[in-house]
Amino acid sequence: MARQDINRSGEMEVFVQVVERGGFSAAARVSRMTPSAVSKLVARLETRLGTRLVNRSTRKLLLTPEGRAFYERSVRILADMDEAERSAASLDNPRGLIRINTSAAYGTHVLSRILSRFLCDYPGISVEIVQTDLVVDLLAERADIAVRAGPMTSSSLIARKLGDTQLMIVASPDYLARHGTPVTANDLEHHCRLGFGYVRAFSDWDVPQGDGIVSVPVAGRVSASDGEALRHLAIGGTGLARLAAFTVREDIAAGRLVQVLDDPRTRRIEAFHAVYVGQGGHLPARIRVMLDFLSEHGRVS
Repeated sequence: MARQDINRSGEMEVFVQVVERGGFSAAARVSRMTPSAVSKLVARLETRLGTRLVNRSTRKLLLTPEGRAFYERSVRILADMDEAERSAASLDNPRGLIRINTSAAYGTHVLSRILSRFLCDYPGISVEIVQTDLVVDLLAERADIAVRAGPMTSSSLIARKLGDTQLMIVASPDYLARHGTPVTANDLEHHCRLGFGYVRAFSDWDVPQGDGIVSVPVAGRVSASDGEALRHLAIGGTGLARLAAFTVREDIAAGRLVQVLDDPRTRRIEAFHAVYVGQGGHLPARIRVMLDFLSEHGRVS
């Protein structure tokens, strides 16, 4: 095969993914190829180079010394190519589409208020937003960035923290006038506790009971798929809801909601992160500038 017919940079990118992802299947998902196609590509690469790059076993891949040297040179070459392309395109003018997956609460109360500024700063970038409180697979959903609440689990995702927020139990003045204001866990027995329609990291409510604290399960006739729906249900007088502080502060100040069962011993703090799939240290400029923008202007408290 003539050298000009070989996509050597493409082969390097796939090989780097094989090494960094630890296998053909994981590299295939990132490279949008089948595992067999990745395996054949590496085999062709080894044939052309005249040396074995990886030792295959049923459980894992091990680099040969030649494979390690080729991997390290490939990383440097790809980084140089990326730098050359960034210099040619100018990092001051990144272009392209960014797909953001975010909770309804963050999308409504934070992202929608700052996005116009980002679009003015970067006229070459367009943004597609999908709002859901469910944790999604970024690769399957073709999302570049996801904003997630709660503790980060170990995964291949890289995270930038966007702050911490208190979870507040709130209700409308009308609801409390009809059902009374709860003070202890026992008082919640006859209250409608609005919850999410899926399992969350912090599902039960920690509330005071005498000198101690008890965890009370969410129990009510209504549940919803996102925090914004629960917020509107609470404002409408349907029941009590536990929501992120940054989403209800304006409602509390305006008298639409009232915080109840606030006790220093039971205050639950929830972290927010912008997460993205690591790409061997190579992030497109459009994603990098959005992450920097969220870190500066999209923080919660």
